[in-house]
Amino acid sequence: MLLIIIIIIIIIIITTTTTTTTIIIGATGTISKSLRKYVSNIPGKHAVKELQKIAILGTAHILRKVLM
Repeated sequence: MLLIIIIIIIIIIITTTTTTTTIIIGATGTISKSLRKYVSNIPGKHAVKELQKIAILGTAHILRKVLM
């Protein structure tokens, strides 16, 4: 039984293809001009403003931890 499950998992891994999309948002929320094109390749709904907000809040969190 376990061997059959392992074989099925291996077949799924072999037939699955993945692509890597690198999205870089600066510490102050700066983005490239082509960011929207790259974000559109990722399944799901993503708002660029929300991604910028997350980057800025993450930077503020790091600074608070370092400066306190």
